[in-house]
Amino acid sequence: MNLPNKLTISRILLTFVYILFLFRGGVLSKYIALFLFIGASLTDLYDGRIARKRNLITNFGKIMDPIADKILILASFIVFAKFGIIPVWMVIVVILREVIVTGIRLFVISKSIVLEAQREGKHKTVSQVVTVISILAYITLRETLVKFGAWNNSVERASSFSIIVLMMVTVMLTLYSGISFIWKSRRVIT
Repeated sequence: MNLPNKLTISRILLTFVYILFLFRGGVLSKYIALFLFIGASLTDLYDGRIARKRNLITNFGKIMDPIADKILILASFIVFAKFGIIPVWMVIVVILREVIVTGIRLFVISKSIVLEAQREGKHKTVSQVVTVISILAYITLRETLVKFGAWNNSVERASSFSIIVLMMVTVMLTLYSGISFIWKSRRVIT
């Protein structure tokens, strides 16, 4: 197994560790969760760069890289919905898009065709990562300020509004990238 594929697998493993820290109580656990998420996200950046630079692109990487991304992002959004930070319907929309696109990818793989990631999908991933980091920063900041008695309702309302706006942008980009993927892949699918 080459280095880019090892980074992809490590992203999946880091997801589970990150989620464990997110559920643990205490400010330190939230900071660790934030840094673990950033670290996991960086593996996505570097696995592709290394694979292209060293000509280590494999079918395994083409399949598992987007799946590892989905595991990291969807796990985050599901936990945020469980915490009541984001609406469940937004998470369902993102999950449905990911299931449909992944289903199409797996279907065409059975026909010995591998569909590579498209620019719209990369923009969607960036928006999702930025949103997750922002929500994790909110959780961490809230935990910290609550501990020092500096958190108040106006900060909570402003933070909640900002998170909803970020999620709306993310949901719209997620839908757009899914529709674009289906449209551009329509000949291969049929």
